Amino acid sequence: MKYLVVSDNHGDREILVDILQRRRDEVDYFFHCGDSELPSNDELFQTYNVVTGNCDFDPGFKSHLVMKTPLDTIYMTHGHLSNVRFGLTQISLEAKAENADICLFGHTHQIGCEAVKGCLYLNPGSISQPRGPIQIQSYAIIESSADSWEVQYYDRAHAAVSDLHFHFKK
Repeated sequence: MKYLVVSDNHGDREILVDILQRRRDEVDYFFHCGDSELPSNDELFQTYNVVTGNCDFDPGFKSHLVMKTPLDTIYMTHGHLSNVRFGLTQISLEAKAENADICLFGHTHQIGCEAVKGCLYLNPGSISQPRGPIQIQSYAIIESSADSWEVQYYDRAHAAVSDLHFHFKK
């Protein structure tokens, strides 16, 4: 299974269209971790599974999402309500309560990827406004198999970022 994860486009609708057109035939699920600043009824969200961010004011968005795929249970939230700026403690408890083995979030605009106690935690960074030491407008693709996760980050031009490739055993 392949999961594409993007976040924090902050009103830049065209990049979401571009990613969808580029990756539609190779990805099984599309996830948007919030701060789209688009209306919740935008046709893009018929494909992208989306949650609300602190800059999304449309009440049609959900605060979190739990999705079961044939291989994984995925918990997604933006992160602002889970205090992700101060660590993963709260969000990890939320993911554990849902029996998730993948936890997706945004908010910090910083790339982050780690596996802890059988759960993959992934922040795709921001596709529009990166922050922190890695100044790359980014999204990620997770390739999930029965025994591992392969994570590859891509820049806005859809080029794989060679230093941002990770392998984790489940």
